[in-house]
Amino acid sequence: MEEKIIGIAGNPNTGKTTIFNALTGSKQKIGNWPGVTVEKKEGEYIYKDIKFHVVDLPGTYTLLEESEDQKIAIDFLTRNKVDVLVIVADALNLERSLYLLVLLSELHKNIIVDLNMVDLLEKEGIDYDIGHLEKLLKVKFVKTIGNRNIGIDDLKEEIYRNCKEKRDEYLEFNYGAEIEKLIAEIINNLNFSSAYPLRFVALKILEKDEKFIKSISNLIDYEKINQIIFEIEKKCGKSIDRILIEKRYAIIHGIVKECIILKKRGLKFELTEKIDKILTDNLTGPLIFLSIMFLIFCIVFSIGNPIQNLLELTIENFRKFLSYFHLPIWLDSLIKNGIISGVGSVISFLPNIFLYFLFFSILEDTGYIARAAIVSDRLMHKLGLHGKSSIPLILSFGCNVPAILGTRTLEDKKDKILTCLSIPFMSCSARLPIYILFTGIFFIKYQSLIIFSLYLLGLIIGILSMKLFGHIFFKYESSPLIIELPPFRMPYWRNVFIDSWMRTKYFLKKAGTIIFSGSLILWFLSYFPNPSKYGTEFNWIGKIGNLISIPLKTSGFGFWQAGVALIFGIYAKELVVSTFGTLFGTGNLQDVLKGYFTPVSAYSFMIMSLLYMPCIATFWILKKEIGFKWALISFFWSLLIGWISSTLFYQIFIFLKGG
Repeated sequence: MEEKIIGIAGNPNTGKTTIFNALTGSKQKIGNWPGVTVEKKEGEYIYKDIKFHVVDLPGTYTLLEESEDQKIAIDFLTRNKVDVLVIVADALNLERSLYLLVLLSELHKNIIVDLNMVDLLEKEGIDYDIGHLEKLLKVKFVKTIGNRNIGIDDLKEEIYRNCKEKRDEYLEFNYGAEIEKLIAEIINNLNFSSAYPLRFVALKILEKDEKFIKSISNLIDYEKINQIIFEIEKKCGKSIDRILIEKRYAIIHGIVKECIILKKRGLKFELTEKIDKILTDNLTGPLIFLSIMFLIFCIVFSIGNPIQNLLELTIENFRKFLSYFHLPIWLDSLIKNGIISGVGSVISFLPNIFLYFLFFSILEDTGYIARAAIVSDRLMHKLGLHGKSSIPLILSFGCNVPAILGTRTLEDKKDKILTCLSIPFMSCSARLPIYILFTGIFFIKYQSLIIFSLYLLGLIIGILSMKLFGHIFFKYESSPLIIELPPFRMPYWRNVFIDSWMRTKYFLKKAGTIIFSGSLILWFLSYFPNPSKYGTEFNWIGKIGNLISIPLKTSGFGFWQAGVALIFGIYAKELVVSTFGTLFGTGNLQDVLKGYFTPVSAYSFMIMSLLYMPCIATFWILKKEIGFKWALISFFWSLLIGWISSTLFYQIFIFLKGG
């Protein structure tokens, strides 16, 4: 069977990956590009008599190497043989996508433009004369709605047709007499055979692409060419690369203006502009962001808590039901105190976890997350921090691991390191069961407010840590955040619920594997060597806990069970709750914890759980992304900050109360 290679390219946030998924379905694999940690997605599909190998390239706006992932995309686009290149364009931001098309056309690539999200165009009362666009740009256009699989068959047919038909006509812009004369002169001075079109080489030289020029420096008389460029720039009063950019955008703007069909001014578009001014305003933006987060917590607990109570009652009744079987003492203890108390104590928080993921998915799907990133970016610039770090920090509220992977988009290694060091302080969903447990016991009337304060504390500590390490280890300079603001839209509910369920399913999988195995280990250490003294300091678990509990006394929870819970929390944060469930498995966990904690020490314990040591998965991904040295720094720094913060809170509160 004939085989072809397809590249999926485009700007970030145009729906590239959605199109990739629609083309390949489940026949895909995820790995890393050779020698780097940037994710590589490949897939395949068969259409008619051809097997297509599809590569989802990192998003890029230009062919200039400004980050690790952009370098990979550019290397693939310029050096690899691609039979068809699909440029996924955002229908509402066509001009920006066409800039990349122009650059790739200069490489004489076989290109198809996928005009994605055309449903948004229709809502805004906008359309394009596709036939005229194709005539002016010398490429085929296909309309799609990627998240609904609309137009995908048309795209497959167009890809197939492009593979079968030989193309001999490519788009070439006329940059004006002066520039065209300069291009011709440079081509005449290129006395070597090139894998690239000579016009493309000449334009790269005019753009002053240092890396490209360096790669061919021994093949050209660059001093002579540079002198010609200098004379032109002196005459024009601006740099040639700037002139090229302006010319391209001017021509693109003219083409789009000529081909656009305005049926009516979209009221939704006007409304989005007005809402954006409020949501990204210096004053109202942060207030709205904090209000939304607080409101989410209020809704999560008002809806989730009754369901949680029902689950707890069901689990407790199941424990009682098992008593009728008269199992051997050790097996009865293993099932009730080990498995049910450990895993069940975490599973009971499932409704709250699902609702948390649900609202986070809604914020992503509506386009609000991009606005939140801009709001936090401004705050970071006031602190002298990197603007782009705001996106991974927001994502880390879901899980620290993918947030750390998200730092791959940061251009500079030092920026990536500093962001990675701050992420473990963010309240991921694994910490949520700890908060729910303690606030449900000691702060039931103010549950949402207390948990909100912990999220805020983690964010503040993370940002301050980033700033501190920036001053200590690096000469740190901030750079602006450039982010696509997608239009506001109603969430696509099927995607929202699937995404929420997949994240909850992952949480359940952890409960069924990591938490289950951790609960068994805990039960074993709690049961032996004295089965009659289960969960006491006379067994192995108590001896371990007594050693750990010594420095915890200053924080208000200097008993061995708390020490053991924190140790197992390094394995997985959810194990903190299941550890208490296993150690205090003989009674109602909430009633038991009231005898060990006060509201002050409970909040102190939550501070410690928030800030101390990242879990094993986070530590491993830190090691992989920024190296073992920085992972160790994160490990011990967070432990120190967690202990200092919880101790200061407890001691200051006790002092003030005593005074």
